Amino acid sequence: MHRFANPTRFLRIANAVLPWTGGLTALLLGVGLYLALLNSPPDYQQGETVRIMYVHVPSAWMGMLVYLTMAIASAVALIWRHPLADIAAKAAAPIGAGFTIICLVTGALWGKPMWGTWWVWDARLTSMLILLFLYLGYIALVNAFDDPNRGYRAAGILALVGVVNLPIIKFSVDWWNTLHQPASVIRLDGPTIHPDILLPLLVMAVAFKLFFITVLILRIRSEIAAAKIRNLQLSLARG
Repeated sequence: MHRFANPTRFLRIANAVLPWTGGLTALLLGVGLYLALLNSPPDYQQGETVRIMYVHVPSAWMGMLVYLTMAIASAVALIWRHPLADIAAKAAAPIGAGFTIICLVTGALWGKPMWGTWWVWDARLTSMLILLFLYLGYIALVNAFDDPNRGYRAAGILALVGVVNLPIIKFSVDWWNTLHQPASVIRLDGPTIHPDILLPLLVMAVAFKLFFITVLILRIRSEIAAAKIRNLQLSLARG
């Protein structure tokens, strides 16, 4: 992985990948929204409100996946001093926070007609809210110091500690009696969702992942440019 520590080499690869991820994101989002909103059937119990699932569930998956990515990048930075790992973690944090907010908002919109309330202190909902606070804490810490290295170190430790929340989110519906429905896609015995509903859900999930990769590349490029400007300003000040 140290081959990609050189920003110039990374940017060369990222610039080649970016048009493909951007184009595939637009294509799959269009296909996924068509399948989800126009082609998939309503649920026999939930009716048309089930269509919220096509945004809510992929957002929840991405909220956890982005945090795991951020934690791995922080671990690489803390252990091997990989110079781009800290930048990648910092660039990923706002994206993951955005996915988590979408998950919580769409969950409230879905919960109102299903449960009769916008919010309950359910184990899955509460642990997802904690995930949002972890994202916000990371963003605050990484920007709290004049020395970027101190901010990266403090935020990286928080990211690693917060990983313990991910299995709680995943298995909360199995460990506790909650209103939230149990897993119906990622199961040892296979998905329990009808293929007509599962297909658009998976298309949207892939589209969201490609969207994350696209925006992550753009944000890493921006962070590298900002670091170059900051280093140039410091050099001029010292000179």
